[in-house]
Amino acid sequence: MPRGSVGEQCTRGYNVMLGYWNDPEATQRSMDPARWMHTGDLAVMDEDGYVSIVGRIKDMLIRGGENIYPREIEEFLHTHPAVSDVQVIGVPDERYGEEVMAWIRLRDGAHTSQSELETFCRGRIATYKIPRYWKFVEEFPMTVTGKVQKFRMRELAIGDLGLHVPVR
Repeated sequence: MPRGSVGEQCTRGYNVMLGYWNDPEATQRSMDPARWMHTGDLAVMDEDGYVSIVGRIKDMLIRGGENIYPREIEEFLHTHPAVSDVQVIGVPDERYGEEVMAWIRLRDGAHTSQSELETFCRGRIATYKIPRYWKFVEEFPMTVTGKVQKFRMRELAIGDLGLHVPVR
């Protein structure tokens, strides 16, 4: 990828694993024939050669042909004074393939609404990145180790919104 463009971070060298222990299928999925390990991270290299992680490939959503990186929207929404935490996911959409949904946890004592957050976004992020769906929550589905379960959020959202997952 040219510098300044988003792509998958790949790495190789003496400090990179040779493969997954007793799991050749997993090794084949993550290591290419040239021994580059595909990390699954989306990254950008700047003009000075510094690399920034901007998201995960499995989290990226595609809305009407546009690649959308949830982390970018999450970082923007964190700048709203009422937002304590936010998670952005893609949910199925018949017209665009996927739509953007934000799960919002408010700061203690803070109040806001979907329309206020949409107004906050308008003119500051691209229109296609503004979430179509919003859900205000007290907590996110988590693993026992404290990691947000975006796949579970998607399952819950599909049920809550009455959406249909397209058959492929």
